[in-house]
Amino acid sequence: MYLNMTVKIPVVKGKIITKRKGENVYVLYQYGSEYNKDKRYSIPQRSIVGKQSATDETLMYPNEKFQLYFPDAEIPEVLPYAYRSCCLKIGACIIVQKAIDEYKLWPMLQKRFGKDTGLLLDLVAYLIIDEENAGQYYPDYAFTHPLFSDKMKIYSDSKVSRFLNSITKDQCINFLDDWNRNRNHKERIYISYDSTNKNSQAGEVDIVEFGKAKDDKGLPVFNLSIAMDKTNRVPLFYEEYSGSVTDVSEFTFMVDKVIDYGYEKIGFILDRGYFSKENIQYIDRNGYTFIIMCKGRKALVSSLVLEVQGSFETNRSDLIRAYREYGTTVKSRLFEDDTRDRYFHIYYSPSRQAAERERLEQMIEKMRQFLERRVGRDEKFGKTYQTYFHLHYDRKGIFQGAEEKSEVIERELKLCGYFCIITSEKMPAAQALIQYKGRDISEKLFRSDKTFIGARSERTPSAQSTSSRIFIEFIALIVRNRIYNLLKEQVIKMESRYKYLTVPAAIRELEKIEMVRRNGGIYKLDHAVTRTQKIILSSFGLDEDSILDSANEISKLLASSKSLMNTEESDNGAEEIDSNN
Repeated sequence: MYLNMTVKIPVVKGKIITKRKGENVYVLYQYGSEYNKDKRYSIPQRSIVGKQSATDETLMYPNEKFQLYFPDAEIPEVLPYAYRSCCLKIGACIIVQKAIDEYKLWPMLQKRFGKDTGLLLDLVAYLIIDEENAGQYYPDYAFTHPLFSDKMKIYSDSKVSRFLNSITKDQCINFLDDWNRNRNHKERIYISYDSTNKNSQAGEVDIVEFGKAKDDKGLPVFNLSIAMDKTNRVPLFYEEYSGSVTDVSEFTFMVDKVIDYGYEKIGFILDRGYFSKENIQYIDRNGYTFIIMCKGRKALVSSLVLEVQGSFETNRSDLIRAYREYGTTVKSRLFEDDTRDRYFHIYYSPSRQAAERERLEQMIEKMRQFLERRVGRDEKFGKTYQTYFHLHYDRKGIFQGAEEKSEVIERELKLCGYFCIITSEKMPAAQALIQYKGRDISEKLFRSDKTFIGARSERTPSAQSTSSRIFIEFIALIVRNRIYNLLKEQVIKMESRYKYLTVPAAIRELEKIEMVRRNGGIYKLDHAVTRTQKIILSSFGLDEDSILDSANEISKLLASSKSLMNTEESDNGAEEIDSNN
């Protein structure tokens, strides 16, 4: 990330070079050298520290590496003296503050981050409201919104960059300890655990590796997992780990973390990516329970599906009305040496059956056409082709043709529309389905992370700043998830689906609540709150009077900030802006 300001190119004899690439000229710093025994000379090790200014060859736009190699260089922490916008958007900021206050995040964070807590929460609000995680655009957000920072200072992107590089692992871990300590450890809760991966081309982030990406763009990735209290709909903690590590192997470390945090009555709701004998046994040993999904066509459950097929699919007493699916339950063991009976809840969905049969027929047809085009060639085919087709070769290994394995395909067609949820404790099929379907909150959480706070990729070049961004994104997810839950409760109360009661729509609508600077430099609410805005605000226990009170507090704080800033300017020629001017 290049900062939106220029500095003098350092003068370090023999260490600074420039290199043109396309229309840009990059400034490189030689931080060391490595001796090559074969070639018998040293190879310089260089890193890009900035981009040369197009108008002045003595100036450059620095990046985060510049601050690493030149820590004593003077980079202003606050933007140059400038005016704050004459129109402040306060509505969305007020509901963000409401969620922060409700969870008591300010004192928890202040305990770890001190005077930088305001900036951290400003970045949280920026992620939620602007749906953006690029640090260089933060000053634009700060220009038009009230802030949590001391005296509502508008910090520059260089200050944001320094702050990200100053956050330590201990600060993040200690906050997570405090956050989980405040949860009710005696209450029976279900934890929905899921993971995702994010693309990154940062060469110096240790956890970025090539792995099995869900959205494979041919780039290295790192993994991010989040544990969610599904019962209370609250994110609990997160983990970041290398892109080459699989979900299955990482799961036991998450269970250890749950134990360390002191949770007692826990059930895990997992998708099929975490299914393994070792993970099941690990959950059993620690006295926890699990709910895990498995497709009906998988060998593990296909025989059980065929055993009960035809016995419940039209039985109205087995109908789960909320999802229009039918379900029944049988007991069995998960693996040969399993010591406990598990409960296999088998479900049938008519709509799922039609969709799965169509996909299977299309897949078989595409495979058949592909094989026909390869007749007469010396080619081998993968396991999937061998599953569904008899492949014929001559003595020379030339492919002669294929025929369908009718029994295999017919069996697969019979299993379309069925799926299975396996639980370690006894419960009705309807309850197991409702619990598992409830895990979509963790799916929504990841969609929020990638889409609604702009974090599909982390735009950072170092391990420390990447870790810091993930931490701030987790705080933003806590706040945004609370906003989502309150709006969802309002939808249920009103028994109607209003388009403006989604998080993005509500934020856009509340952004229209503005304070305008009038004569004398005093900010005042510009207009009355609309009916739609009142309905949204009522979701958070707020009304028009609450908005007026908040507007008055912001106005007083800005007036006070202006007075303080003017005093500091006369005494010290202060570098910081109070964006009130």
